[in-house]
Amino acid sequence: MTTANEIIETLRTMENEEQQRVLSRFFKTGKGEYGEGDLFLGLRVPQTRLVTKQAKLDVPLTEIEKLLYNPWHEVRLCGLLLLVEEMKAATPKRKEPPKTKAERRKEIADFFLSHARQANNWDLVDLSCEHILGTWLLWQLPDGTMPDRNILDRLADSENLWEQRIAIVSTFTLIRAYQFDDTLRIATKLLSHPHDLIHKAVGWMLREVGKRDIDILRAFLNTHISHMPRTSLRYAIEKMDHSEKNYWMKK
Repeated sequence: MTTANEIIETLRTMENEEQQRVLSRFFKTGKGEYGEGDLFLGLRVPQTRLVTKQAKLDVPLTEIEKLLYNPWHEVRLCGLLLLVEEMKAATPKRKEPPKTKAERRKEIADFFLSHARQANNWDLVDLSCEHILGTWLLWQLPDGTMPDRNILDRLADSENLWEQRIAIVSTFTLIRAYQFDDTLRIATKLLSHPHDLIHKAVGWMLREVGKRDIDILRAFLNTHISHMPRTSLRYAIEKMDHSEKNYWMKK
């Protein structure tokens, strides 16, 4: 499979009407909800991943772009997962110089950023952005410098909900590399956000920081707890023991 049409045809052979109804409710596609108007084929993620595996590294960006602008949720997911595979293939292997395939990584990251709003539901964001944008931020550019992480701030300052979620969830890759400053900075920016999808993402990333350095999480909570959404707090302290959870909830 090398074209968008071939991929779409393959995905459509697996349509499931019952699962369509389930997913439409789960991803809030009703009027006024965050996924309003989204359409589902009724595929489970492993089914979409299987098609991605069959097509990976054979689909040009021009065809991936067609997938990203398709009305079917699973087709857009497939396009994003194909980008994940492209970034994975462009990431230096062990003992390779850090600039290996730097131009290709930048091309993929720029492509993702230019179409970021097509990752227009939380699962599309969460399954892609850390592996594309997050990975790109960890590796050198063609000129040997590091990518400007202010791109995360620009996304966080966007008026688009999905770009804002991309800003915080992309830092998961940095957290895994024990680089926490960007997560803490973007989390602080988004603490006053009105949407619970951002509250959950912020709390989730803070929890991941705390799993690696609990004192950094505690310091963040001490500073920000007075104006922190309760959902973010609950997510952030989820892995603490019962007594400490109670302490933070009461505080």
